[in-house]
Amino acid sequence: MQLSRDVVLLLTHSGDYFTIDRVAAALSRRGVKPFRLNTDQFPIAIQLQAHLGNNGTSHRLEFGDVSISTEQVQAVWMRRIWPPQLSQELAPQFQQACIRESLATLDGFWDSLQHVRWVDNLQRISAAENKLRQLRVASEVGLEIPQTLVTNKPEEVREFFAQADGKMVTKLLTPLSYSMEGSSFFLYTSVVKEEDLADLGTLRYCPMVFQEQIPKQQELRVVYVDGNVFVGALDASKYNASTVDWRRGTSETCVWLNHELPEEIIQRLQAFMAKFGLIFGAFDLIQTPSGAYVFLEVNPTGEWGMLERDLQLPISEAIADALLKDEGNRP
Repeated sequence: MQLSRDVVLLLTHSGDYFTIDRVAAALSRRGVKPFRLNTDQFPIAIQLQAHLGNNGTSHRLEFGDVSISTEQVQAVWMRRIWPPQLSQELAPQFQQACIRESLATLDGFWDSLQHVRWVDNLQRISAAENKLRQLRVASEVGLEIPQTLVTNKPEEVREFFAQADGKMVTKLLTPLSYSMEGSSFFLYTSVVKEEDLADLGTLRYCPMVFQEQIPKQQELRVVYVDGNVFVGALDASKYNASTVDWRRGTSETCVWLNHELPEEIIQRLQAFMAKFGLIFGAFDLIQTPSGAYVFLEVNPTGEWGMLERDLQLPISEAIADALLKDEGNRP
């Protein structure tokens, strides 16, 4: 019997909330069946069967009393993929091996869905997550970027600090948080002070990103969904001088405001997304006191729930529409 392709698979984790529910509700209103796959619950609570042979392949997921086949899936939203949460009863020497095998099994399952629509393609997300590549592409499409140094050499940092007249920040190349509330261990973008230059020996363990500190009028979170742009702005004057990352703000300072980008900036963001072949992206920009817009980075699976919650921006509706679009970004 031919199964109807009326399932949209939502890849996330068991601690996710709000955004996943909003997209699921938007899909339900459009007459399709959202299936939430908490990737951290595989293989303990979720069962997967893959049958492969010369006559074809079949894959099936079971979660509680719900079962779906890949033949039923028409689209996939790549919200989050988390490693398995395994029982502490499993001996430590087997934990990492089981995690590797579980992730490899899931990779094979994603491969079985290569002919359905993804928001977004895993390979394209992986390529776009490299922040050095992001800065290069942003400059190529005409976006202004900060002067940037990535190094594990202390002498280079000291020289860069002098060139920036002592106005420098540091951050990591990779994210350490995957939710609206951050995590218990999170390295925010931080100001580098002159006294910090005496303690650069730890760079030998981990290279870091150093950038000129850009003066701020507003900090912008720009959510791009299949050609649509949704913008939230924070008034940077509400922060004290040492706070350079809006995620460290309080409920009093993190008050999101509507903002309209100039058309030329929107066009450059569209060109940026086209270079990576992405449907979705969450950009961080700065608007300077002179009115210039400076690109900081894009997160291909970034947060946007606070903008829909506080500004009623219909981002979940746009994501649902993008998932159900017939043509476009296929792996």
